[in-house]
Amino acid sequence: METSNLSTEIESLKTKLTGNMMEDMEIRDQIHNLEMKLKGVKPEDSHFDCIGCGS
Repeated sequence: METSNLSTEIESLKTKLTGNMMEDMEIRDQIHNLEMKLKGVKPEDSHFDCIGCGS
């Protein structure tokens, strides 16, 4: 995905947040994963994209 598409999808997901942590957990996880892709970030010392950080 290109950067603008990732940013657009993140903003779209943020509008779906309710403020209830239990209801928002799945959406926040999706946002976290997209932000990691956008920034090209992986957990330290890990070749796994997100398994290493436990998210």
